[in-house]
Amino acid sequence: MAKGLGKGLNTIFQEVDYYEESVQEVELKACRPNPYQPRKVFDTEAIEELKDSIVEHGVLQPIIVRKAIKGYEIVVGERRFRASKEAGFTTIPAVVRELSEEQMMELALLENLQREDLSPIEEAEAYDRLINELKIKQDELAKRLGKSRPHIANMVRLLSLPERVRAMVNSKELSMGHARALLSIKDEDQLYLVAEKVRKEGLNVRQTEELITNLSNKPKKKPKTKKDVFITSKENELREKLGTGVSIQQGKQKGKIEIEYFDREDLDRIIELLMYTNE
Repeated sequence: MAKGLGKGLNTIFQEVDYYEESVQEVELKACRPNPYQPRKVFDTEAIEELKDSIVEHGVLQPIIVRKAIKGYEIVVGERRFRASKEAGFTTIPAVVRELSEEQMMELALLENLQREDLSPIEEAEAYDRLINELKIKQDELAKRLGKSRPHIANMVRLLSLPERVRAMVNSKELSMGHARALLSIKDEDQLYLVAEKVRKEGLNVRQTEELITNLSNKPKKKPKTKKDVFITSKENELREKLGTGVSIQQGKQKGKIEIEYFDREDLDRIIELLMYTNE
């Protein structure tokens, strides 16, 4: 199973000799999924392949469960459990172990991490739970899993992405590379809009990085200053008088009036109003 996970795990996460442990047939309906299972999405094709294998050869490796108040909680082997249900089986071979909540969580998370087929977000969530709920430091976790500390840190950073963007990563619409590039965008709404553009247009990671760089270099619009009430009032008077858009720009000492017109005929109309008004 897993190797190099540290002395603290050797007692609960070791190679199992199923001939020495008591294997029993437990009813599938008596089993329920592990609440600490990091995997949120199960590949339907992989489950179907495993189901076909189970129909032909049976369940070759027992699942690991722990006794609950009612029935059993699956510690390791949820895919085998799901495939057996799909195959129409009513029981499954299982090893029943006595595990604490902490041991159950640690075993489930680390077993899945060792398989290395979690989505980036599922992997990040597993690291986060081990770090925060079991108080395992990043450098210790990195050693146990044979990962680098920066890898652990970078994965956990993915959890700062908005939930709807994390969903795109989980569904493989965005890759790990896309997700890391998007982390540089601080505004959540803009981040989502960029993620949507990347998804819809099928941009690769380099194109995504270029898009984000261009957005960062785009000059920011100067905030509009609130106009004086007197100026706003005169703009409204002129708009009503001339029947077109009017803007008055007030400077420190002088200003300017901008009057919109649509064509030559409209220009002549406005000039006539200005020149021959009785007011």
